[in-house]
Amino acid sequence: MASKQSFLKRNGLSIALLLLMLFSLAGQFLTGWSDKNNELILNDEPQLNAWAYLQSGHFIQATFENWESEFLQMALYVLLTVKLFQVGSSESKDPDKEEEVDREPKAKPGAPSPVKKGGVWLWLYSRSLSISFTVLFLASFALHFYGSLKNHNEEQLEEGLPPASWAKYIGDSGFWFESFQNWQSEFLSVASIVILSIWLRQKGSPESKPVDAPHSETGGG
Repeated sequence: MASKQSFLKRNGLSIALLLLMLFSLAGQFLTGWSDKNNELILNDEPQLNAWAYLQSGHFIQATFENWESEFLQMALYVLLTVKLFQVGSSESKDPDKEEEVDREPKAKPGAPSPVKKGGVWLWLYSRSLSISFTVLFLASFALHFYGSLKNHNEEQLEEGLPPASWAKYIGDSGFWFESFQNWQSEFLSVASIVILSIWLRQKGSPESKPVDAPHSETGGG
C-alpha cells in the first residue's frame, strides 16, 4: 500500500544531505577559485575564469581526494561490520545472536528481482553495497590522482620546471600525503561513532540506542 506521507517527508534525509553537499561544493568552488587566483596574481600569472578553474587540477584534486576517503571509509565499514563486532555499540551486530541481515535470502513475493533470479545475480546483489562503494572509491582515487598530477604540473610550468609523468608521480610523497591525511580522519570519525554510541545517546536517532538502554546492549532497533 502506498504511503500517505509526502515525498519530502519520505525522502527528507537524503534531500537534506544532498543539498548540504551541493552547498558545500559550491562554497569549495568559490573559495578555491578565489584562492587559486590570488596565488596566480602573486606569481604574475593570468587569472582563471570559472570554467577554467572547474577543469583545473586545483579543483579536481581537492574534490576527489575527499570523495575518495569517504567512499573508502564506507566500503571498509560495510565489509568490516560483516564479521567484526563492538559490544554495546549501536553500529554493531550482536555477537551473541544471528541477525536478520545474516539470514539467507528467499525468493518471496516482493523480493528484489536478483533474489528471484538467483545464481550470479543473487551473489552480486548480496554484495552490491560494498561493490558499489569500492567502485566509487577506485573512480575517486583515479580522479584524485589525475587532478593532483595536473595541479602539480600546472605549478611546475608556472615555475618554469618540467612536468612529471604519471609513472613518476604515483610514488610522490605529496600525492600520498593528500590521501593519508583524509583516510585517517575518516577512520577516526567512524571509530568515534562506534565507540561513543556505547555510552552516549541521541533521542530519536536510529544511529543511537534508546536512551534507557544498558551500555552493554548492542543495536539501536
